[in-house]
Amino acid sequence: MAARPEGTPVWTDAMFTDVEGAKTFYAEVLDWTFGESSSEYGNYTQAYKGGKAVAAVVPPMPGQDGEPQSAWCLYFASPDVAATAEKIRSAGGTVVMEPMQVGDFGSMCIAQDPTGVTFGVWQAGSHEGFELEGETGSFAWAEVFTREPEKSDAFFTTVFGYGSEKMKDMDYRVFDLGGEQPVLGRMKMTAEDFPPEIPPYIQLYFAVDNCDKAVERAEAVGGRKVFGPMDSPYGRFAAILDPQGAAFAVIDLRTTVGDMPEME
Repeated sequence: MAARPEGTPVWTDAMFTDVEGAKTFYAEVLDWTFGESSSEYGNYTQAYKGGKAVAAVVPPMPGQDGEPQSAWCLYFASPDVAATAEKIRSAGGTVVMEPMQVGDFGSMCIAQDPTGVTFGVWQAGSHEGFELEGETGSFAWAEVFTREPEKSDAFFTTVFGYGSEKMKDMDYRVFDLGGEQPVLGRMKMTAEDFPPEIPPYIQLYFAVDNCDKAVERAEAVGGRKVFGPMDSPYGRFAAILDPQGAAFAVIDLRTTVGDMPEME
């Protein structure tokens, strides 16, 4: 597989206090199976759909203060994670976890944009990232949710060299690489939709065959529907909190309603 262009979403993982519970939930909702946990790497456990790697789950690191909030972390591709970490700092972001090598799998860092959106950077070694995308049970799309869109927009375009277009009738921006396929969305968090205690974050969308049934499956095993299901020109989608509080969304990419919005 050719190296993904810099700034392309390349991988996702989440930390769960109850890893077995998370495995049960996502197996039911997204039909994932799980590999052996890697004790050498903090019991990091890969998730698969149809035998192809789509995500990973991991328990908290020993000695971590308090109980961490479970959240999905999206990693963006980089040819040089140390250089990207410097770009992050100079663009006003914070490097939360310094660049580190993970065996021969690759190198990573964890960072935040100036508004507090957490994300990862991945320089691929033997682990090249998603083995399945845009198909049922795999990563389909992601959106930066922030209360300060101007700051986030400037940051991500500076760090990853994105081009972007804004939706004509709402404060929604789409980032792309060289005018090609869009890679990331950005949504403004409004006070009426997002209480102040919800921090800015990246919402991941996983593809499903049937959005409504995926929501029913999630609710049957302790998940909570936050929004939707709702039709859109991009697909029918819904936002969910898993039983440990990690936010994600499901989208049926084949069920589209309405015309694509005008961009400017």
